[in-house]
Amino acid sequence: MSATDKLKARIKEFNPLPGVYRMLDAEGEVLYVGKAVNLRARVSSYFRAKSLSPRIHSMMSKVADIQITVTHTEAEALLLESNLIKQLKPRYNVILRDDKSYPFIFVSSKERYPRLAFDRGKQQGDGRYFGPYPSTTAVRETLAQLQKLFRIRQCEDSFFRNRSRPCLQYQIKRCTAPCVGLIDEKGYAEDLQHALLFLQGRSDEIIQLFLQRMDKASEKQDYEAAMWYRDQIKSLRAIFDKQAIDSESGNLDVIACTVQGGNSCVQTFFIRGGRHLGNKLFFPRTPDTATREEVLQAYISQFYVGHEIPRELLVNAEIADKKLIASMLSARAGFSVSIVSRSRGKRARMVQMAQTNAENALSLRLSSRQSLVKRFEDLQQQLQLDAIPERLECFDISHTRGEATVASCVVFDQNGPVKSDYRRFNIQGITAGDDYAAMHQALERRYTRLKKGEGKLPDVLFIDGGKGQVSQAVQVLEELQIDSVAIVGVAKGPNRIPGQEKLILPGGKKEWILPETQPALHLIQQIRDEAHRFAIAGHRAKRQKTRDQSPLESIPGLGPKRRQILLKNFGGWQGVTKAGIDDLAGVKGIGPELARQIYATLHQTR
Repeated sequence: MSATDKLKARIKEFNPLPGVYRMLDAEGEVLYVGKAVNLRARVSSYFRAKSLSPRIHSMMSKVADIQITVTHTEAEALLLESNLIKQLKPRYNVILRDDKSYPFIFVSSKERYPRLAFDRGKQQGDGRYFGPYPSTTAVRETLAQLQKLFRIRQCEDSFFRNRSRPCLQYQIKRCTAPCVGLIDEKGYAEDLQHALLFLQGRSDEIIQLFLQRMDKASEKQDYEAAMWYRDQIKSLRAIFDKQAIDSESGNLDVIACTVQGGNSCVQTFFIRGGRHLGNKLFFPRTPDTATREEVLQAYISQFYVGHEIPRELLVNAEIADKKLIASMLSARAGFSVSIVSRSRGKRARMVQMAQTNAENALSLRLSSRQSLVKRFEDLQQQLQLDAIPERLECFDISHTRGEATVASCVVFDQNGPVKSDYRRFNIQGITAGDDYAAMHQALERRYTRLKKGEGKLPDVLFIDGGKGQVSQAVQVLEELQIDSVAIVGVAKGPNRIPGQEKLILPGGKKEWILPETQPALHLIQQIRDEAHRFAIAGHRAKRQKTRDQSPLESIPGLGPKRRQILLKNFGGWQGVTKAGIDDLAGVKGIGPELARQIYATLHQTR
């Protein structure tokens, strides 16, 4: 009996119930995840060769096993399917590559003088959240507007509680200084209420209120107050006109998808309380024959599993499982969610605007990708490789006079940076400032893992450095018996001028400078600069962490409670550093041995 016949026989035993199926190849890798209202019937349909598309036919030629999971309802199957696709990233599924959380504006509720703050979206604080915003820039712009209009504090609570005089924000009229009592609770609560109305998209109510107060101030001949209200009204109208989308109200997302040449783009406008919070572009990984409707359906079912769900989704194409997806979203959101594919009037113009943006973004991406492919082709010629390289890696080292040494490894393929494969290495156990030893350690750690099968080997390995760093790469790869990777050093030119980088091959085989107009040089500069950026970011974070950490934290046996007792006994950090061994040993819970360790540590550090 053939493998196909065995699979067909197994399928007859499948339950005719809702669930999820997974297609696996001979190595056990999941090729495709799908859902079904009737597992037996749906999986059986894959073995009717006449009705299969070229993409599915190609997939079925690789299928060696099929696994199923039965669910209670089709909606549960849809949710499980979405989670499995995000987790397993099967080759033949449409995959949305967006795992980050989206930022919100947080308004605390416990304090007498609540604060406004940026929140990445964990939503664990006691208070109200407004958003999501498509980017941190959008949040910061809104916070700046709120600070200018309503002067609500945005400082950390620790900063707020320890003020004895107003800070600079009060001087530039961005805060009313509640920290030192320059505004009472009633006045601050009123300003906060105005800010909340603004965040809810109810700017017209604030404008009407300010108009009334401006008139009263004028009647009382308080012209300074009247002018202030006039200016606030003007600012509010300018912001409201800019953010309003054709007077649309409510919470909704406008989603448009376009597909071209096996590539896709999804543009999403986020609208909350009638205010346009911004837009976001997504480029899902799609099979070559995926349609716009398939991409749109996959995007909605995957994206809203982990993000806030609005009451309405306006889309630019009819999707097959619209009712099912709407039902699943409604169950998760706790209110009715509708998916509208045929809009009219203002809403139709919004959908068209999103579609135009998606088409333009995809065209730019495709032209950029073609340019990147040309750079890879030129790199093949310049390095005289047998084939166009598909994967590049670049290493760099960053430190400050040997302190907090960090190595970076960045990865590029023909689509650009592969950030999920980036790695940093905290270098330890070497002489401070020894770049050769640092490079050797980073390469050894990286390629030992790859040799064990924990990742893919690159076609070309770039080393940011000269002959010494290149020789370290040669040694490591020889020790690990890796001979399929081309090694290229990228040495900085005179005065570090871009365009004068010297390329170095191992063993002194060749050293040369590419012309500034050469596409391969642009690619090398791009990956080298990215490795440099990634290394510096890691080094700075490590250095700052080291400097923020108290030397007491490195002493074994001196936990948080004992550190607190020490600081309390000696009136703070300075008192501890001035104390002798006997003084330290006299503190409850310390003892002579621990006192000697504390004294030795502090006086080595100072």
